[in-house]
Amino acid sequence: MTTVKTTDGSWLSTLADWAVSLMDVIGPAGAGIAIAMENLFPPLPSEVILPMAGLAASRGSFTVVEALVWTTAGSVIGALLLYGLGAWLGVGRLRAIAAKVPLLKPEDIDRTVAWFERHGGKAVFFGRMIPIFRSLISIPAGITRMPVWRFALLTAAGSLLWNSIFVLSGYFLGESWHIVERYADILQYVVIAVAVAAVVWFVWARVRETLATRDSRDRRGEPELD
Repeated sequence: MTTVKTTDGSWLSTLADWAVSLMDVIGPAGAGIAIAMENLFPPLPSEVILPMAGLAASRGSFTVVEALVWTTAGSVIGALLLYGLGAWLGVGRLRAIAAKVPLLKPEDIDRTVAWFERHGGKAVFFGRMIPIFRSLISIPAGITRMPVWRFALLTAAGSLLWNSIFVLSGYFLGESWHIVERYADILQYVVIAVAVAAVVWFVWARVRETLATRDSRDRRGEPELD
């Protein structure tokens, strides 16, 4: 089986071509390995790997069910590795880090953990369908020690839905799978724009709060706290 490779010469295309080569050599397991790597290294585009797996299935290299099973298994394995990283970090380490990082406070970690404990299930499930966050959402799940079985189940469900969209697009659209990739790119740009806007807003609000606190202390003649 020989799948179609990208040809624009970018490093991202090189990574995508590597993923495609895995499928050429070891079949659907290659797609699973590539998707596990995509979880650990988000710039590796699942929007390319998954349709290619579907395209290979349409050509009879393996079945579409095998493509879905292996890519979903890869998603879960990659997510569990990041979950482990979050569990290793833990709340205590993150609070200590936040105390040393400008504009961050240990209380920010506490609020984030409290939010995740309330909405973690929905965050993990729907987060698997949001570019970039599909990888990052595994870390707070580990930090808060969400039960592993629950995390794995939610990850598998969300990943199966996301993977199915792209695998089936490659299966049914064939060489025209790039149509779906274009829409996925738009979604990714929107997510990046929202994330950047959120960071800018946070920095602006925190700087404003810091300056207001400093000004209040100056008026009262209080020493500045470290």
